[in-house]
Amino acid sequence: MFTISLDKECGCFKRSMYENNQSFHDKDTALIEATTMLRTMNEDFCQKHAFSLVEEGNTFQISMSAKPQDPAKSSGGCCGGGHCG
Repeated sequence: MFTISLDKECGCFKRSMYENNQSFHDKDTALIEATTMLRTMNEDFCQKHAFSLVEEGNTFQISMSAKPQDPAKSSGGCCGGGHCG
C-alpha cells in the first residue's frame, strides 16, 4: 500500500476535492496522483503557501511552507487554515 500524506492542511486544501492520507495499491498510481495534487496546489491554491513532495518509503509526503509575500501585494492574512500564526 502507498499513501499520500500532507503534514498540514491549509484552508485551500480543506476546501478542495483532495483528501489527506489517500491510499493506493501501486506506486505508479500514487506517484501520479501525488504529482497532480502538488501541481494543482502550487498553481491553483491562494499562493500563500508553497508545497513540496518527498518520497519516504511507501509514503509520498507533501509538505507546506509559507511563501514570502511581497508587502505591496499582501492582503494581510493567510488562507484561513489557522496555522500561519
